[in-house]
Amino acid sequence: MEKSMRAKKLPNTDSIRALAKFWDTHDLTDFTQALEEVAEPVFARSKHAPLSVDLPPQELQRVRRLPRSKGVNETTMVREWFLERLHQSL
Repeated sequence: MEKSMRAKKLPNTDSIRALAKFWDTHDLTDFTQALEEVAEPVFARSKHAPLSVDLPPQELQRVRRLPRSKGVNETTMVREWFLERLHQSL
């Protein structure tokens, strides 16, 4: 008895972990009907340059704890602090 051929579906998720697991076990060529060409870039590179700051472990914990308590991303909060001080010094 043959297995019935069902159309394979792409996962509907934004989870990087779930997508990685899916593509580890599937082949892109099995989904050619679901692919579409796009004219604009889907992912654009940021025009900002990253900056690394070394902090002692205790200070790093404080930098991570405070934004979480306010429901804000730690990178966003540190960037705002930095820009505030930069503008104050000008």
